[in-house]
Amino acid sequence: MTPDAATTQREVGDLLVEQGKLTAPQLEQARRRQKRLNLPQHRAIVDLNFASEEDTWRALAEVNHFEFVDPAALDLKPATLELVPLKLIFHHHMLPIGGDAECLTLAFSEPPRQMEQGNLRLLLNKRFQLVIATPSSIHAVIKKHFGLGAETIQKLREERGGVDLDREIVFDVQGKESDSALEATISAFVDQILQEALRLRATDIHLEPYANSVRLRYRVDGILETVPVPAGMRNLHLAIVSRLKIMAGLNIAEKRLPHDGRIAMKTGEEEYDLRVSIMPTKHGEAVALRILGRENLFLDLGQLGMEPAHEAVFAQLTQLPQGLVLLTGPTGSGKTTTLYAALSQANDEGRKIITFEDPIEYQLEGTVQIQVREQIGLTFAAGLRSVLRHDPDVVLVGEIRDFETAEIAIRAAQTGHLVFSTLHTNDSISSVTRLLEMKIEPYLVASSLVCSISQRLARRICRHCAGPDLTITPDVRQEMAKALGLEPAEVKAACGCGCVECNQRGYRGRVAIYEMFLVDEAIADLIQPGLKTSQLRDAARRLGWRSMRENAWQKVQRGMMPISEQERWTRMIDPGILAKR
Repeated sequence: MTPDAATTQREVGDLLVEQGKLTAPQLEQARRRQKRLNLPQHRAIVDLNFASEEDTWRALAEVNHFEFVDPAALDLKPATLELVPLKLIFHHHMLPIGGDAECLTLAFSEPPRQMEQGNLRLLLNKRFQLVIATPSSIHAVIKKHFGLGAETIQKLREERGGVDLDREIVFDVQGKESDSALEATISAFVDQILQEALRLRATDIHLEPYANSVRLRYRVDGILETVPVPAGMRNLHLAIVSRLKIMAGLNIAEKRLPHDGRIAMKTGEEEYDLRVSIMPTKHGEAVALRILGRENLFLDLGQLGMEPAHEAVFAQLTQLPQGLVLLTGPTGSGKTTTLYAALSQANDEGRKIITFEDPIEYQLEGTVQIQVREQIGLTFAAGLRSVLRHDPDVVLVGEIRDFETAEIAIRAAQTGHLVFSTLHTNDSISSVTRLLEMKIEPYLVASSLVCSISQRLARRICRHCAGPDLTITPDVRQEMAKALGLEPAEVKAACGCGCVECNQRGYRGRVAIYEMFLVDEAIADLIQPGLKTSQLRDAARRLGWRSMRENAWQKVQRGMMPISEQERWTRMIDPGILAKR
């Protein structure tokens, strides 16, 4: 039976409904999308996120009577991949995963039609057996063995008559490439770098030149991952940087000074901003791109991942008439997202909201947003002083960096303004001592600071491959039981095993860990010159404060994050370790 005939008798969606992985209304919606956009049904189902890619492609293989494989889980040797010309691998988006001189086993992401199979037999001059694999797994293997954008580089070599990329390709000052026939190819290669970052949900892209190579890395779920690149990438580096400069409206002729710019990007219905930072190094210009996507901005408090008690307190904070609320944590810990969620909650017709940021990362409707420009004297302190004369109800100060900004923010919080800001401290309680170290009067801190929130972003366990963690040590079990008020036998944890959905990492997405410190009258009375953090911590604990580590065990118990992530963000070094040696 041919694949086409099999498909007409049974559909992928029908099988998924039988397996309980799709509902009948979802199938009807997928069919409407399939008809409207002229898509295969399995792609319509995955586009709507109704079923996982692996489950959908397993069903596709079954209805077409093919075996399903995961090439990413196979240890494919270069010799195996060389059984098929590179051009055919790219054209058909398929992989040779086994075989000999007589017959090959080829993995396709889409069942090829009879005519395509016949053409392949003529081109390969061999028999072959077909199997089905997910597009993601085939893409991962191609990227791993040939490098990201290998198809574009192959095209570039063909345009150069099949020779290697043995000279650098550069753009002239007007942005024209010295070899105009290759301009589209370089642009396509840059687009592939950006699209792959979006596909992996990366937050940053790093392109770093070295003497004989270029390293491309994506920050995915907070961790930098090296992306394989094709041979010859070093000679494309100048052209890639020039292309990015042109997209960001920067001067491509200046290679001695740092550059900063922005690129507006759209893929499908989603819009993104790329914050571009270019830095001159010994071997060329290094590029760092921060991806700012509106879809990553959670404006609903329920999406932040706070514990119910924390979420209730946070909602009340946004409705206060005045006071100072501080967010603390390292760069990349999600402070901006939390602040914008607070502003969204506070945003109504009866209040005027003004933000003062460096840079403005997201656009929030209904707020007046101002960009810091220190080069012309528009600093946080100067801007905040002017903003207070603009009759705001709620003010967001991007960061408190110095005494002047801190003093104005605190005085604003005392004069009928609700002020949100960020501060760089290790935990929530340290924000009090940090303000005192900035020479802010203790009585001002005590009377204006309402709450300090510390947060981190930990990697979330992939829900598709989550399984119980059977390696919990007795010490961890005891600590979790004490923190959660459970019996040691009731303690549980999970971990990701790795699957197609998470690219074999075991993690997919991130979850926030919070620590919340509320300043009441008892705490305010303690804020005096020479106050120690330990004194505040003891007093706060008597009032119900819990450390970030204790709060994080809740998410471990619920299977949201593994013990390894909890340890990575909250582990403390035992000072007695030296005495034990």
